[in-house]
Amino acid sequence: MSDLDIQQTETESGGRYFVTVSGHEAEMTYSRAGEKIIIIDHTGVPSELGGQGVGTKLVLRAVEDARRHGRKIVPLCPFAKAQFEKHGDWKDVLK
Repeated sequence: MSDLDIQQTETESGGRYFVTVSGHEAEMTYSRAGEKIIIIDHTGVPSELGGQGVGTKLVLRAVEDARRHGRKIVPLCPFAKAQFEKHGDWKDVLK
């Protein structure tokens, strides 16, 4: 589970990170607020993948990409917000 093949699609207005595990797709979607801010608005993990850390890994990928591209994140989604509260080391990308 540590080496998930998380994919990303992006448009001018937003995008999504997604991964398929054992035939089940989990996703995290976001919208863009300008060039340097993304707003995580939804994280969805099927019950079949629950408790495996898939949702956290999706948010972590967004954090890593934000660091790489000099972006900030607004975690509007309750799950993403909870993850930011648990991971103090992500505060550098928190808007």
